Amino acid sequence: MKFNKLILFLGLSLIILSSCSKDNDDERFPVVIGEKGPNLEIENYLYNAMSIFYVYEADVPELDENYFDSEADKDEWLASFDSPEDLFNEGLKVPAPKDRFSFILDDYTVLENSQSGIRTTTGMDYGLVAYDANGVFGYVRYVIPDSPADEAEVKRGMLFTQIDGEDMTRSNYQSLLARDGYEISLAEVNENVISETGETIALTRREITENPVLLAKTLDVNGTKVGYVMYNSFTADFDSELNAAFGKLKAEGAQALVLDLRYNGGGNVETAVDLSSMITGQFEGEIFSKQRWNDLLQSEFTQEELVDRFNDKIRTDEAINSLNLNEVHIIGTSSTASASELVMNGLSPYINMVHVGDTTVGKFQAAAPLYDSPNFNRQNRNPNHTYVIQPLIYESKNVNEDAYYEMGLIPDIAVSEGFTNLIELGSPEEPMLAAALADITGNKMMIPAVSYDSQFTKIGESEETNIDYQRMYVDEIPVEIRQKAVELKK
Repeated sequence: MKFNKLILFLGLSLIILSSCSKDNDDERFPVVIGEKGPNLEIENYLYNAMSIFYVYEADVPELDENYFDSEADKDEWLASFDSPEDLFNEGLKVPAPKDRFSFILDDYTVLENSQSGIRTTTGMDYGLVAYDANGVFGYVRYVIPDSPADEAEVKRGMLFTQIDGEDMTRSNYQSLLARDGYEISLAEVNENVISETGETIALTRREITENPVLLAKTLDVNGTKVGYVMYNSFTADFDSELNAAFGKLKAEGAQALVLDLRYNGGGNVETAVDLSSMITGQFEGEIFSKQRWNDLLQSEFTQEELVDRFNDKIRTDEAINSLNLNEVHIIGTSSTASASELVMNGLSPYINMVHVGDTTVGKFQAAAPLYDSPNFNRQNRNPNHTYVIQPLIYESKNVNEDAYYEMGLIPDIAVSEGFTNLIELGSPEEPMLAAALADITGNKMMIPAVSYDSQFTKIGESEETNIDYQRMYVDEIPVEIRQKAVELKK
């Protein structure tokens, strides 16, 4: 009897000690040990989704169906990670630089809101620059209309060095700028010396929905009507607004186009195809891009399932307003990525695509949100948790099989924006737009040279805090592809 009591006491003690060692994530989604082993529903969902759809599945040995000797062996491996996040990032995903973009979230509403253009922000889009030994200043690139920053009269080109009176440094700027509300101290640069002006602006965050079409207008440049569109994100919910912008340019008789993607980190693949169809229009039904999935799936798809084609309607079934151009000038920079690069690469075989600016990021893979449901879509999601993953599912290439631009797309006309004395976007005098206009009109002497002191080094930008930063994704994997993929693993 005493021996049985001792066993019971030790068993209870181990359970208590084990419970006390859990972190917050384990408290939300506990691994429960019972007669049938650990409750690994989240871990198994992650494993199954990645083993089927991850484009680099062959590079993760544990995802091979013959890697584990038994289900118990696999469960033991899954349970060895401290959290679903650790399992995904350390066990199921290829590390950077090959995969910089797959991610996991514990709340799918955050992802869904972000991809609809809904986020909590001050509305001030900025870049961050390091100077001297440890200093950091921010420069305003643009302001979202009707946002707190707009209401506070923040303007493009403003510089700031302090947050709530504290100097920004390389070690603190991220935490300072993460506050829900803060006061920026304005600054100016004279002869490469940065000094405060004494002015401050108070900013707060609130939930806003950003229309990515910031500007759309037609310029008359020496008798040539040049359309200009400043487009900041491939957000599917605003496809109608993008189409309307092209309808406006078409009505105004635009003969040429400058598409400004300098701050556009990407977004929805279908929107990218539609935008390319708006620029052209004469290639309806032709192949715009091709897809390369993992070895498990690639051979199972029909050729038609592996291509995206130019089309004549957006997702709302509205007719596309096409300009039928044979040339486009696209402004791209080190902030230009994924779906923006897809447009540039996809158009190149068909029309003269002139890249103005800097080398782009180099992102040619597409991702998709995968939920814990029978077919990994939104419907019938597991009600026991709210995790979602968005792994890379295929590599994209154009009709000529051009892809793998890991180092970015190199400009045809090299021109940099600089960090100080920024000119209003859409102004013919703004250096990047001026360079494009000079090439369109044939006046090469007009192409401006922009220089800035080498002591200034860009180290970041406000968009980095967005969950879909520099991501390219599809709304969801088509149902026939999902069903076919799931059947292959049964």
